[in-house]
This record gives sequence, structure tokens and C-alpha cells, in this order.
Amino acid sequence: MRISIYPIVQTVIIISLLVFIALMLARLLFNYSDPNPFGKTGRFALRFRKLTERFVYPAARFLATFGIDVRLAPILTILIASVLVYFVLGIIFDIFYIVDGLTAGIINNNLKVFAGFFLYAVISFYIMLVFLRVLSSWFVFTKKTLFGFVRRMTDPAVLPLQKLIPPIGMFDLSAMILLILLSLLQRFVMQIFVFGQ
Repeated sequence: MRISIYPIVQTVIIISLLVFIALMLARLLFNYSDPNPFGKTGRFALRFRKLTERFVYPAARFLATFGIDVRLAPILTILIASVLVYFVLGIIFDIFYIVDGLTAGIINNNLKVFAGFFLYAVISFYIMLVFLRVLSSWFVFTKKTLFGFVRRMTDPAVLPLQKLIPPIGMFDLSAMILLILLSLLQRFVMQIFVFGQ
């Protein structure tokens, strides 16, 4: 299933990212050009800025806190979108990988492989929660929402790391470090239960 469906999903997501990057580069161009606001180009630039503002605003707000030119926000937005797409593709790949592995464990009646993929799935679910936590830093939410639930579930692991590495503005580096540690744990689990047979 992973071999047949994942490449299609990956292609669609990458094409969407490339379109988004093109829009952000156009936004960057309009940020630095100053077309006549009463001409067609100026009116189009104004409408285009309004349409893309919701994507650029969080990055612009972050840059403003450090006194950096907010017109550079589309570049930061591109970097953030690329990192998010990388993690989303990883999560989607993991879903297909887990389904294939669990299925193989059941079909081959191999409890050790099944247990390995089950543990891998649990860690993957927690990685997804931490990833959602990173996303939640861009939004305002209450405790009764999905992001509130995600915060409660990930606080025991993230808060000790935040004491060592406090967040920088809206960016929580401790969550990124936790993602790396969880990925290493996944590899360790697979090495013991699946590849170490």
C-alpha cells in the first residue's frame, strides 16, 4: 500500500508547497516594489497582499519582535512551510509504514514484528501530538480545543526541556529537540524488534 499510494500523496503535497512558495515569492516582490496604488498593478498588489496576509502575519510579527524588516516575512514563511511539509510527509509515510508492518506481522504470525510496529505506532502518535503542539504556537485557543488537549498530553515531556531551552518568541526549540529524540527512539525500537531478528 505504501509503495503504490505514498508517491501520489507526496507529489500532490510537494506541488502544493511549490505553488505556495511561488505565492510567497510574489508577495516578497510586491513587498519591495511600490507600484502606483491607483493603477491596475497597485490594486492587484494590494488585493494579493490582503489574500496572503494570514500566512505571512505570524512570521512578520516574529520578525518585528527582533527589529528585523517585516517585508522579509515571506522568506521565513517559506522556511516554516517547508519544515511543516517535511514533517507532514514523514507522518504520512509513517502511517503507511505502520499499516504495512502491522499487516506483515499479523500475516506472518510474527508477534515480535507486530509488537515493534505497535510501539513504533505509539511513538509516531506522540510525535504527531508534539508536531501539533508546534503548530499550536501560531494560534490562539482555549483548553477545551484540540490544541488544548495536545498541550496537556505533551506538557510532561516538553516542559522539562523548556526549562533547559526556553522558547524564542513563537518558536519552541524544546519541542523540536523532543521530535528528534522521539525519532531516535523509533529507530531504536525498529532495530530491536524488526531489524534485529
